[in-house]
Amino acid sequence: MGFILFLGIDAGGSKTHALLTDETGRVLGRGYGGNGNHQTAYAEAKNSIERACAEALQAANATKEDITFAYFGLAGADREPDYVILRPMIASLGYERHAIACDTMIGMRAGTKRSYGAVIISGTGLNAAARNAKGEELQYGGFGYLFGDGHGSGSDLAVHAFRTAIRSWERREQPTILTELVPHQLGYQSVQEMYDDALDNGKRPSYELAKTMFEAASQGDAVAIRILEEVGLEHANAANALIKRLGMEEQTFDVVLAGSVMSKGSSPHLVDSIKVGIKAAAPNASVVKLTVDPVIGALMSAMDNSGIEIDERTDAALRSITL
Repeated sequence: MGFILFLGIDAGGSKTHALLTDETGRVLGRGYGGNGNHQTAYAEAKNSIERACAEALQAANATKEDITFAYFGLAGADREPDYVILRPMIASLGYERHAIACDTMIGMRAGTKRSYGAVIISGTGLNAAARNAKGEELQYGGFGYLFGDGHGSGSDLAVHAFRTAIRSWERREQPTILTELVPHQLGYQSVQEMYDDALDNGKRPSYELAKTMFEAASQGDAVAIRILEEVGLEHANAANALIKRLGMEEQTFDVVLAGSVMSKGSSPHLVDSIKVGIKAAAPNASVVKLTVDPVIGALMSAMDNSGIEIDERTDAALRSITL
């Protein structure tokens, strides 16, 4: 084609996105697929990624050989055993110049104008990743409490809300409006009814209770505020450990907040606590929320890896893309 073309891929556990642009950030092709996580379905993941890429190429009337660089952000790219599987799988797709990384890294890149920084992703699970100015990367988390993850994911906050309502009802915790909000959210008339149903029928708290914790805090509930502040410090601790290991304490960079928990905006206490925790370890760092789709970070990473400097105009063009 004679153009400089970049392909960015975000392959997640439920869907896969592919975007193809030129060096100015102009969208030329889009593609979509299903589950792109090799850990849950290898063959399906490969087919989803290949299909999304093929759709983007077809829309741009381009071939694989036309792609200057392709960057794959992959869910499940957590450890070296994953990369042993993923390197040949992605190489077999036929893009001569490409790179792969965990999808946490494209989330980080999408949230900052720099090619380095840190990211905290809090959704169903909690994980963190960082890259320093030298390009050295570390990540961890997402494996649960047994493997060192702290409390603070959406699932954890739901459990916190449920157990705090019960503890306050039993007077093992100070009074909190969670004793009213939690049963109401779950469709019960009282904590007693909720308590009995959980014990007698094995009912467990819904993930939606994470939102209830934020609602209680926004109403000034001291218990909910305390829990969110503790959770915020644990989120910061997750990033700070990586920041220190990578020698980033004095660097200027962004810590990007992503995931469904971070998007719950009814209370500022969680994010404010993260900012306090990050400042203690990296005083020159800024905490920012991810506002664009992570696939944009895959495109930016493709440009970074090919040596293209993303100027203000291209950055604005990429950030204006809607999916």
